[in-house]
Amino acid sequence: MSIEPFSIEVPESVLTDLRRRLEMTRWPDEIEGSGWDYGMNLAYLRELVAYWLDSFDWRAQEQLLNSFPQFKAEVDGMGLHFIHAKGQGPDPLPLIISHGWPGSFFEMYKIIGPLTDPANHGGDPQDSFDVIVPSLPGYGFSDRPDMRGVDVKRVAELFMQLMTQELGYERFGAQGGDWGSAISLRLGEAYPDKLIGVHVNMLPVKLEPSEEEPSEDEQRWRKQLQQFQKDGGGYSHIQGTRPQTLAYGLNDSPAGLAGWIVEKFRAWSDCHNDIECVFSKDELLTNVMIYWVTQTINSSMRLYYENSHSDSVVGSRVEVPTGVAIFPREIMIPPQGLASQQYNIQRWATMGAGGHFAALEQPAALVHEIRAFFRQLRK
Repeated sequence: MSIEPFSIEVPESVLTDLRRRLEMTRWPDEIEGSGWDYGMNLAYLRELVAYWLDSFDWRAQEQLLNSFPQFKAEVDGMGLHFIHAKGQGPDPLPLIISHGWPGSFFEMYKIIGPLTDPANHGGDPQDSFDVIVPSLPGYGFSDRPDMRGVDVKRVAELFMQLMTQELGYERFGAQGGDWGSAISLRLGEAYPDKLIGVHVNMLPVKLEPSEEEPSEDEQRWRKQLQQFQKDGGGYSHIQGTRPQTLAYGLNDSPAGLAGWIVEKFRAWSDCHNDIECVFSKDELLTNVMIYWVTQTINSSMRLYYENSHSDSVVGSRVEVPTGVAIFPREIMIPPQGLASQQYNIQRWATMGAGGHFAALEQPAALVHEIRAFFRQLRK
């Protein structure tokens, strides 16, 4: 086995350089009263950078991250970083949880304890999981791919090898949102004999041509998608076509990187236009720091390019039992009827609050749904 313990230890020189760059930020102008209409709000980013300089304690956040058991494994030539937290119950179920962009493995820090040790978090020890949370290739402390073609299908292959060959699990569950949902569903499509079930908090559904008149739910969903592409989908098109051009600015300017990432946390969360009613500054900056200290913004964005230049979407109906938690402020919410044509949906739960970053926004609700879905699949 190639698994080695891993600890995050960012050199002090990286933090010194970061401070210098933050202090030298050259701020753009802004139309007075425009708020967030044009993107990242200038006043809030100034406030966030001031906090970053004067109050944010990376070493404390580093200690928090290192409180989770982390490892790195060489998997088919790719170094994968991951948390591997063992379940504290009679028969823990292995569960790989995959994040997306612009998130990181840090997104899961609130749900790992309740999933691994339910008895100490108001739950039933029978619901315990062995939780594996990898950093996607090109994200965080995983290696940056140095070749073309590392798309969702390839990531799923690597994660399958991690779970079976490196960690020795014969069968397991998968969970995710954003890219993590696509990866989890691909695992279910490609390896149905290995997957106990797949649970997602974002469900990609293909638009199939049809001669029939779309239902009201489908018409609503199509309008939702069109509106998102018109008002909020520019990042995806840029990252899917010219990520390298964008990377020069984001890899050089920490304020620019924070602006690019944090604006998405506000836009895609159930924060009612008040980002800090959902995320603390420490949480926002810890996530940004994972991109900054590893210099992975470019390699993370390349996943969009690789997928837009491949057939990496789930192709055939996924027959593995699938659970879906629908959070009201998710980017896209497909009709259940249409989704059921493409997935073997065994549980469909409509949540009361929350958005795209469910594990950070509504950890207790997400944990409840993961437990409930996999409870019916345990043997």
